[in-house]
Amino acid sequence: MAVSVFDLFSIGIGPSSSHTVGPMRAARMFVVRLKEDGVLAQTATVRAELYGSLGATGHGHGTPKAVLLGLEGDSPRTVDVETADARVEAIKAGGRLKLLGEQEIAFSYDDDMVLHRRKALPYHANGMTLWAYDASGAELLSKTYYSVGGGFVVDEDAVGADRIKLDDTVLKYPFRTGDELLRMAGETGLS
Repeated sequence: MAVSVFDLFSIGIGPSSSHTVGPMRAARMFVVRLKEDGVLAQTATVRAELYGSLGATGHGHGTPKAVLLGLEGDSPRTVDVETADARVEAIKAGGRLKLLGEQEIAFSYDDDMVLHRRKALPYHANGMTLWAYDASGAELLSKTYYSVGGGFVVDEDAVGADRIKLDDTVLKYPFRTGDELLRMAGETGLS
């Protein structure tokens, strides 16, 4: 299996990859799906509900901030952490959110971001459900995501499925042990 150092050590806002990196990725996946389904332009409102650990400790761990930034199209690797807090405060104060950086909608932080402190979803402790609605209130899309650790996310379609897939990635410098890695570094001159 090919695992990047970036898979092992997630880049993103903290303090917890399960509470920030995963939820940001899930929120971004949701708005990308809206665009792929051709309904982003019809989206008038969104709702996010955080369950289990995400709901119970979300404010302290920055989960709502991560979700809002993900809905705006930010990814953990590219989010500007210097402006993140100010952007979230502007969303709260102005009542507006720009989905994927393209579709501006009304957003009430108090009504559209729900943290369930004592309610969990069945698959994993870090669950969240997102909904998108058109101007008449008709549901355009709803998806449930689970932040399963280390910034990794699975959606409801993966629940119960065999998530281990054969990895046929051809590696330029394959190694199995630390000794092999050091030998290869010496042979190639790479650090």
